Parts: sequence; structure tokens; C-alpha cells
Amino acid sequence: MLPTVPLPRRPLHPSDPVRQWYENELGWATVPGSPLRLAAGLRFDVLDIPAEAGVRALRHLGPTSPVALHASRSAPCGDPAARREKWPARHGKRMWLLVAAGSAEELPGLLDWLEWGALALDLTAIGAGGSIEAPLPPGVPEGVSEGVGASEGVGASEGLITADGAGTDGPGGSGPQGAAVWLRPPEPGCEVEPSLPTLSAVGGGGGAPDLVRLVDTVATQCHRVRLRRACAQPPAYS
Repeated sequence: MLPTVPLPRRPLHPSDPVRQWYENELGWATVPGSPLRLAAGLRFDVLDIPAEAGVRALRHLGPTSPVALHASRSAPCGDPAARREKWPARHGKRMWLLVAAGSAEELPGLLDWLEWGALALDLTAIGAGGSIEAPLPPGVPEGVSEGVGASEGVGASEGLITADGAGTDGPGGSGPQGAAVWLRPPEPGCEVEPSLPTLSAVGGGGGAPDLVRLVDTVATQCHRVRLRRACAQPPAYS
């Protein structure tokens, strides 16, 4: 097995502490341009789900598994569901669960195996070729860097959801309106891979969370959210 070689670190960017934090403190790849985005498929993939569906899934994550929140009216880059228009009302707070790289390719087969494949779930995996908006790092005040973008919609830092359903301003403080923020930020100086849910955790003795249990819980909660929203819709009259 070849040893893991960290990505080369770029020169420090004093004028852009957000990009500096991701590239030099975490060793994560970013996408050129503004707003700042993180490349998926290299160190991690991302499960994009409604925040209310993700609350119960947090118990299947390790204490250092990174989780972000975002308020968005549009799908992240690399999301094929946006083209299929499977979920026309993709509003409100979203939760991004970081999972092991390669999980996006495994998700369709995993959902079929768990007997969720026939249902339209508001669940997307973002992998190689995709990206997400870079959440505001902890302790960085808003407006410090142009690398932190904003999107339309309610500010993600307003009324964030915790594992017990309570509200919080998030560990990174208040961010720009609509910006992504870390609910559970990654730890600088620590490899992120051991904390990410993975298929290899099934039946293994390692400390990595089990991707199968996580996806099953997420799919169940996404289905419940879909049913609640359907029941809340006013009846149609012909």
C-alpha cells in the first residue's frame, strides 16, 4: 500500500485567511476563483441533505467528523439532481456530512441494497468533479475574505440546528447571509480521513463510522421530511 503523500502547501496568503486556512492548515484542495469552493472527491465526498433530516444522523458520526450547514435555494456544483429537477423545492437549510472519498460512487448501489433506490429522496452525494462552498472557518469574522461567498436565502447562521434540535450560532460565529458555516469544524493538523464514514467500517474493528448505517438513517429521515412536506401542502382543487 502506497503511503499517503500530503498535497504540497501553497505560499501563505495574508490577504485571504480563509483560503490559507483550508490549503495550509488542513491541506484541502480549493477551486480557483471566487467565492471560495472546496474540491470534493480527493480527501472527502459530501452527503447533501435537508438539515432537519441530518439531525438524527449525527449520532452515527464520530465526534470529529466534520459537518457543515448552508442555507441555499440551489443545488451544489456537481449535483445531477438539479438537471433532473427531481426536487423542485430545494429550499431552506442544508446539512453537509463529510464522508470518505469514493462514497458518492457507492451511494446509488447502497441505496438499492437498503431498498431505498425506488424512492425520490432529497439526498445527494457530491464526489469527484464536484465542489461545495467553503464554510467560514471558526474564529474568522465575516467579510474578512472575498473567498467566502453568499447565496440567496436565509442566513445559515440564523437558528442553526444541533443534534438535540436546539438553535445555535455555530462554532464559527455568525457568517455572511446564506454562507456555509461549520457545525462541527475539521481540526487543523489532524488527518480528516480516519473520522469519515466509510464502507470499509462494516464489520471492521476500526474507529471510522459506518457509512451503511449513516445512509440508512439519512434516507429514512429524508423520506419522513418528504412526507411531512407533502402533508403540509394545501389540497389542489380542479
